[in-house]
Amino acid sequence: MTHTEKIEKAKAKLMLEHPYIGSAATILELDNDTEALTFRSDGISLKYNDEYFEKAPVDEIEFALANGAMHAVLKHSERINVRVGRIWQAAIDLVVNSMLVKNGFALPPYVYYDERFEGMYAEEIYDVLKDEMIINDTLDEAEAVSEDEFSESASENDHEEGDHQKESADTTPKPASAKEYEAVEADMLFEELKEFFEQIFQKHKRQGNLPKDLNIIVPEYFSHKVDWREILYRYIASYAKSTYSFVPPNMKYLYRGIYLPSLSSDLLRIVIAIDTSGSIDEELLGTFLGEVASIMQSYPNYEIDLITADARVQFHKVFLPGEALEYEVSGGGGTDFRPVFEYIDKSIDYPTLLLYFTDGQGSFPQSEPGYDVLWLMPESLDVPFGEVLLIEAYQ
Repeated sequence: MTHTEKIEKAKAKLMLEHPYIGSAATILELDNDTEALTFRSDGISLKYNDEYFEKAPVDEIEFALANGAMHAVLKHSERINVRVGRIWQAAIDLVVNSMLVKNGFALPPYVYYDERFEGMYAEEIYDVLKDEMIINDTLDEAEAVSEDEFSESASENDHEEGDHQKESADTTPKPASAKEYEAVEADMLFEELKEFFEQIFQKHKRQGNLPKDLNIIVPEYFSHKVDWREILYRYIASYAKSTYSFVPPNMKYLYRGIYLPSLSSDLLRIVIAIDTSGSIDEELLGTFLGEVASIMQSYPNYEIDLITADARVQFHKVFLPGEALEYEVSGGGGTDFRPVFEYIDKSIDYPTLLLYFTDGQGSFPQSEPGYDVLWLMPESLDVPFGEVLLIEAYQ
């Protein structure tokens, strides 16, 4: 078996046994590097020695791909700040390898691993390693400069360079250099990778197959409390974008061997139902209607069916871009969700998503519809189908 065949087999094993890590590994650029003893990752590409891969078993290549994928997710180059490069590299290697061991990967004999760092963040490991190097006198004098002094020195240098630039400022426009173009391209690639990693995180979180200790690799995914509106707009965006697709792929980075999905903008076509029954007070109703207005302002191309209802449908109108949000708020009776679903079946062609703003106190249909439903409620209640999003700001 050639090393390229081993790589393909290792990718397939990753997708089957560790789907989150396998998904992250799909974006890795694979480069043969004869100067590498085995393999190394810079957060975007995995550089490997083909002679090593020719001799290595598939399990070791699977570990190499997983290692490269998690370095990309970890964003190690972005988090280095003013730390000493070689110590930071060792710290991130330790945290990634510890996480892979925790998830059942076979550890190659040459890999840098120390069980005493299990469960520690890269920043914590860095501090331990640096202290040990200072104690053992293995830190170069230049590297031993404290990070505070490093930051202060960098700030002063930036200030001096800024003053110099002001003095010698030339208003004549200059063409961008190749390095500047590369920097802009790198920023764009970083943003696309960031969005891709966030999407696969949300997908595998819903499926319940995130790897163990992932919170140590990317703590911001777990510590950040997302506002309910942010969740709502991410949910809606998946219907406005026609989702990511690898056919055709994103051509922008294909020449570099980075196979990212392409993204196309499309019409946002959804149904929004607003509960106007007697149990909905003025403040909650105002929150409902305010979000409808915000949705319309956020998307330039939409077709939104707006329905208001209590125990029966009170109002329906299709809103297109540029139209004023004029609606009829009537009702005030009991709450029955069934008439809205019956109305949609009879009057709206091919619905894909229903956003139902309600307090959840009503009669539900017995059967699940053929489209997605997101219930937006001020408190968590059991629903027979669809997903529930809490309107936390109202609580």
